[in-house]
Amino acid sequence: MDSSVLASEALRLLELQSLGILDTPAEQAYDDLVSLAAYICDTPIALISLIDEDRQWFKARVGLNDMETPRGMAFCAHAIIDPEHVMEVPNALEDPRFVDNPLVTGNPDIRFYAGAPLVTASGSALGTICVIDTVPRKLTEAQNKALKALSRQVAQLLALHRANTELQLLTRLQRTRQQELEEHEKQLQEENHALAQQTVMDALTGLKNRRAFDRILANEYARSMRARSGMALLMVDVDHFKAYNDQYGHQAGDKALQAVAAAIQSQARAYDHVTRYGGEEFGVVLPDTHLADMRAVAERIRLAVQSLTGLHRPVTVSVGAALSDPMASPASLVERADQALYQAKLNGRNRVQIAL
Repeated sequence: MDSSVLASEALRLLELQSLGILDTPAEQAYDDLVSLAAYICDTPIALISLIDEDRQWFKARVGLNDMETPRGMAFCAHAIIDPEHVMEVPNALEDPRFVDNPLVTGNPDIRFYAGAPLVTASGSALGTICVIDTVPRKLTEAQNKALKALSRQVAQLLALHRANTELQLLTRLQRTRQQELEEHEKQLQEENHALAQQTVMDALTGLKNRRAFDRILANEYARSMRARSGMALLMVDVDHFKAYNDQYGHQAGDKALQAVAAAIQSQARAYDHVTRYGGEEFGVVLPDTHLADMRAVAERIRLAVQSLTGLHRPVTVSVGAALSDPMASPASLVERADQALYQAKLNGRNRVQIAL
């Protein structure tokens, strides 16, 4: 076999494999065509045979139980050599190519064979639609034409199968790509969220920082004005914190701030906003809050800090509290709460002072 024939056969096999049809389940469309071929040609056996590297495999069959036979026995392997014509073997016992073939000398006792090649758009013959009889005979001209027409129908089905296979593959690839893009986008969102959180979170205490405090206060103030609902602000400062830091060191001071932050957070309501305003000072924004609730939250915070254990010495806080004023602004609310905090310290610390 010369090199050009070998190359042509390699391309033919590659095209056959690319169809993805070998060893697939039976399909009605193919079964109908072999039934029609057997009926038109008046034969007991009809097959759609695909010639693989070392076998012929039957996509559809009538009158034969086998799913495949070795390629060396296949009449169809001879038929695909001439893709343009139907190959007829009127009597296999008189054809030197097949007289000793096991399919002739044994079951299914082939005598007559006619096979129309299944030719693709590229010109490759992948197999045949063939009819077989156990007695010698010939096709009529009409039967020959009909068998060629049926071969074109099978070739169209194979082309459609290829298109569907490629579409399914493309769909899977697109779905996979879409999932990858969604996962990548989710990762970017998580990273962006983490970065955004870093800009508004205090690393030491895990509370929102001063930047977040300013935004939260402005938003809650505007909302309270629209809803005509009260809101309040607590400014909480750790008493004598500089002395604590100087005496026990910065690491001990950091631990004390973390404990104070946790105590404040534990006494805030679910919808309150606890922030680290700066240094040893904390800001607590209380939405939908009036005087009695403001005083109660402030006192709970003061008592929770006073009850802290595990530090080098007891720690207390002073709290300045102020209610929002519809005629004022967020900045003035902070100023009033700060003034109340200053007054709490003047009055002896470890107390809550309400802004008038």
